Amino acid sequence: MKFLNQSFFACFAVLVIFSCKEEKQKEIETGEKLPNIVFILSDDQAWTDYGFMGHKAIETPYLDKLAKESLTFDRGYVPTSLCSPSLASIITGVYPRTHLVLGNDRVLPGDDRSSPQPWRSSWRPKNYEAVINHFNTLETLPKLLKNKGYLSFQTGKWWLGNYKNGGFDYGMTHGDPKRGGRHGDYGLEIGRKGMDTLYNYIDLALEKKKPFFMWYAPFLPHAPHTPPDSLLQKYLPKAPTPYVAKYWAMCEWFDQTCGDLMNYIEEKGETENTLFVYVCDNGWIQNEDNSSYDKNSKRSPYDFGLRTPIMYKWKGKIKPHRDSITLTSSLDMVPTVLDLVGIRNTKNLDGISVLDEKKLKSRNAIYGEIYDHDFNTIDSSLQYRMVMTKPYKLILPNQENNQVKKEIELYNIYTDPNEENNLANEHPEVVSELKMKIESSWLEN
Repeated sequence: MKFLNQSFFACFAVLVIFSCKEEKQKEIETGEKLPNIVFILSDDQAWTDYGFMGHKAIETPYLDKLAKESLTFDRGYVPTSLCSPSLASIITGVYPRTHLVLGNDRVLPGDDRSSPQPWRSSWRPKNYEAVINHFNTLETLPKLLKNKGYLSFQTGKWWLGNYKNGGFDYGMTHGDPKRGGRHGDYGLEIGRKGMDTLYNYIDLALEKKKPFFMWYAPFLPHAPHTPPDSLLQKYLPKAPTPYVAKYWAMCEWFDQTCGDLMNYIEEKGETENTLFVYVCDNGWIQNEDNSSYDKNSKRSPYDFGLRTPIMYKWKGKIKPHRDSITLTSSLDMVPTVLDLVGIRNTKNLDGISVLDEKKLKSRNAIYGEIYDHDFNTIDSSLQYRMVMTKPYKLILPNQENNQVKKEIELYNIYTDPNEENNLANEHPEVVSELKMKIESSWLEN
């Protein structure tokens, strides 16, 4: 009886979400006001490191509230665990192998990589030109929304030169390598040095009576971990080391800026007409004895690098629901937004609308891929390919890449979330089946 009750309520929740989506679609098609869209993007934060995800020390009251008011997927994933390719996938809705932003820096044979800060060398800007030129041939969410009359604003991290390369109308990142442009430049000040530029963008859109798309990707809780002293003092007694305390304090600082953003939109009377979407670009495990991260988190094929909660909130339009079972991807963000605003040309996207009950129910796997931080081509830089299913995850290494472990790994990510028990030798038939899924996925893209 308990199982039947759980099944009933799960089905009921999906039907409510689907009916809300259909109702909103009818409103849009009849000329109703389009929603503002705000992407909130955390930077280097583990999927566990939120109050609502069960962390015993870190306090994130504003994101906890957002999770409660959202369609929240606990088991979200990004397709790759490094910021530049992950953010490029969020804004395009396609895998790195399609947008070709494979890592943070592109290298070619003969490049001098001895500098501790290679992005300041002469080769990086020149090498990245080809990446940016290809990226400019792709559709991005700002470009697609422009046809609906949206103004788009970029703040925070942005790796692809000037904000205009993403189709944004306005932005903080100039991308000029002569002025330190690499991954955000002036944009990285948002959050850390206040929110005024972001507020000014919102005011501009409201003045012009335009719906807006806001890219809020602050350099938080990303290193350098330099939180306000009041937050640091709060966490020092709770953390095992000062390094961990600083990271925990950064997580709450990021949460405070999210609260500032959401409160400003509330003050402007726009909350009910704003879609909020939350994701983290990649994960992080803070080392206890130094300021760096554990090798099994950022840049790795493991869940502490790839997994993130993903949230969709539109007050009165999307029914709040906490989903701890369904696998979703950051690749779903663009098609979900397009679905809600009535843009149908999504055939080239790699995700689905999470409000499409039929597609969400029928999808049986999501995928990922990891490349070298300093990349060249897909073939030469590929490290790992992954497939996530219920309940198994397969990690398939590129045997030709000398930077990776050669062992195939299989985990039950539902019963073993820390991926400690490799089941590949116990279940060769599952390994074979999931390898075929990966190969089929690559042939389709």
